[in-house]
Amino acid sequence: MPLNKINLKEKLSQFSKYWSPRIIAEMNDYQFKLVKIKGEFIWHDHKDTDEVFIVIEGDMRIEFRDGIVDLSEGEMYVVPKGVTHKTYAENECKVMLVEPKGVINTGETGSELTAPNDVWV
Repeated sequence: MPLNKINLKEKLSQFSKYWSPRIIAEMNDYQFKLVKIKGEFIWHDHKDTDEVFIVIEGDMRIEFRDGIVDLSEGEMYVVPKGVTHKTYAENECKVMLVEPKGVINTGETGSELTAPNDVWV
């Protein structure tokens, strides 16, 4: 068993592209991903899985058709599966996502913001 810890700040320093999640670890069938966000994402959902947002640094908003959740550093929110949402950050926000392997960031919607899957940092 390797005894290598993961330093989130060090991993975040290794990439700069927004809306492009990078995998840092796996547990069972789940992946822990880091992503930097800025600006507005697209409306989408994930039909088969919940999605966890954990704010490491900055502030972000998750918009739903019937409300908004604002998140700051140290806060998290679980978007239930099948719920349409979009994320937004006025300034750069660093986030950890926890979701099953194979989840595409734009769900089935697809757009120019669809990131390659299974990219490690």
